[in-house]
Amino acid sequence: MTSALESYDTQRAGKALSSFVDDLSNWYVRRSRRRFWQGDKAALRTLHDVVETITRLMAPLTPFIAERVWQDMVVPVTPDAPESVHLSSWPVADASAIDPALSQQMALVRRLVELGRATRAESGVKTRQPLSRALVAVAGFEALSPELHAQITEELNVSSLASLSEVGGSLVDTTAKANFRALGKRFGKGVQDVAKAVAAADAAALSASLRDTGAAAVEVNGEQVSLAPDEVIITETPREGWSVASDSGATVALDLEITPELRLAGLARDAIRLIQEARKNSGLDVADRIAVRWESADPEVSSALSAHASLIADEVLATDYAPGAADDSYGAPFTDEPLSLTFRLRKV
Repeated sequence: MTSALESYDTQRAGKALSSFVDDLSNWYVRRSRRRFWQGDKAALRTLHDVVETITRLMAPLTPFIAERVWQDMVVPVTPDAPESVHLSSWPVADASAIDPALSQQMALVRRLVELGRATRAESGVKTRQPLSRALVAVAGFEALSPELHAQITEELNVSSLASLSEVGGSLVDTTAKANFRALGKRFGKGVQDVAKAVAAADAAALSASLRDTGAAAVEVNGEQVSLAPDEVIITETPREGWSVASDSGATVALDLEITPELRLAGLARDAIRLIQEARKNSGLDVADRIAVRWESADPEVSSALSAHASLIADEVLATDYAPGAADDSYGAPFTDEPLSLTFRLRKV
């Protein structure tokens, strides 16, 4: 942004800021919400510093919004803060604080999460329904830390995560054909020979080579020809019981078998959503702790809400969570007919 504004390029500065705010809001804040609820000082301090810096960066572009944020968030807690954001110093970037390797790995994590979400949506299995495992094939996956693996498993709502190569066998039927539009530019009239070579090659091997190395070789009239990912159209059809998505050398496969245990976990997630909505509709603050009383005529739902009591209580910030009737200190009942669930809550 500094470089852009010094060149009077407000469009480039605005795009950089917008992109960062999107990452902050839709990834960092969302992934860190439990830390905020728990009052994690490191998380809160990090977020405060980031928002304060963003406010300074926004000031030349959105002067009134930036001033409001400055007065509401910075001035009350920073004794020596300038009385206006427009009297504060422009931030100075600290390049030594950048971790290029971690940034690259987090970009890979988010890419795998997007693929996993896409294949889950295509399968028709709702996001709140936990699944047993996800298998991944992409360059760089083995280098990801356990902490980054946990980000993927939580985002995809799966119990375990592993490399596709560790499982053995193929979860998809693979076909390969030439992309005539891309190949025609290179080979002209010889494109048909290349297309025949692609069709005759081992499609699974081609796919693996394109994914792992970014190139694949086929033999055309006795010569080895190297092909790029955009020159070959790979189609992968999932085997029964799996949902698979691939894009630009990355593949995510979800095991769609829903065991009785996973079914109960899914019902618990549905209950969490209902209680969270009730919290919001009751006007509670996001950090308020609550007490919950619930009843259900469905034995399976009752079993789910009892078996996952700790998870539900943690997610909805309930310090008191139990089955049974509620007394008059609780609010009006909330009822969900599909779950045969009725519950009441109150702030504690």
